[in-house]
Amino acid sequence: MTATPLLPALIDAAALDAHRGDPELRIFDTTVLLQRPPEGGPYEVVSGRAGYEQGHIPGAAFADLAADLADPDAPFAFTLPRAERFARAAGALGIGDGAHVVVYAQSATMWATRLWWLLRYFGFDAVSVLDGGLPAWRAAGLPLETAATPYPPATFTARPRPELLATRADVEAIARGETPACLVNALSPEVFRGEGPSSYSRPGRIPGSVSLPHATLVDPGTNRFRPLPQLRTALDAAGAQPGQQVVAYCGGGISATVDVFAWARTGRDDVKLYDGSLTEWTADPDLPVEVG
Repeated sequence: MTATPLLPALIDAAALDAHRGDPELRIFDTTVLLQRPPEGGPYEVVSGRAGYEQGHIPGAAFADLAADLADPDAPFAFTLPRAERFARAAGALGIGDGAHVVVYAQSATMWATRLWWLLRYFGFDAVSVLDGGLPAWRAAGLPLETAATPYPPATFTARPRPELLATRADVEAIARGETPACLVNALSPEVFRGEGPSSYSRPGRIPGSVSLPHATLVDPGTNRFRPLPQLRTALDAAGAQPGQQVVAYCGGGISATVDVFAWARTGRDDVKLYDGSLTEWTADPDLPVEVG
């Protein structure tokens, strides 16, 4: 049985600060850095631990999405791990029954929503995203610390929810028009059109996709999610019909979790994530892409 949420799914810095003394709270910096050559090519994945050590929310620990919380044997970075591996890693972080997790990032919201999605996929709902992440915490004038503060190990029981995951075969059926669905690309409009240097094997998008850039769901000035009416307007513009399946993807299953989280904020919690996204799709020359 999953833990009863202590806090809502999206919280502000003041609310987190008010609850920092709660013994069941588990706060995690989830930051990863992606460095891409100017001429294009695969991203270099760099841990955000150095930034965490320079200053983090008091009491927070560091969650390594690229190493501990991904499949080390997969050909692509950040691949969803097996339930047993995730359970071991989450338990080692101190996440277990009765805990409430708060996730944040040093800059890009997508790292926080990625861990939100992973926990939810494995059946754990007691998790909140810090709205605005570390920039919002700093803007509120709240303290930082540099000492690492791991939590005591716990037992995490993984209960996968396969209905939240779209496989490559699922997306192939959508691209061929065999499965009616709204297929959403969360990357920038330029990447959606296949313009400029590419980080993937081929530029372009999965056929039949619509563009819903994750960056448009967050206020660039505050790093916080846009108000619910604005989110609903943006999500409705994607064109999903009532009751229609929605699948979100990006480059590697990270930024699309911002779109998935935004849909959940508006009450729709059945949006699927294509975890392999363009990294997997474009690596197979037999799968089509669209440009323009």
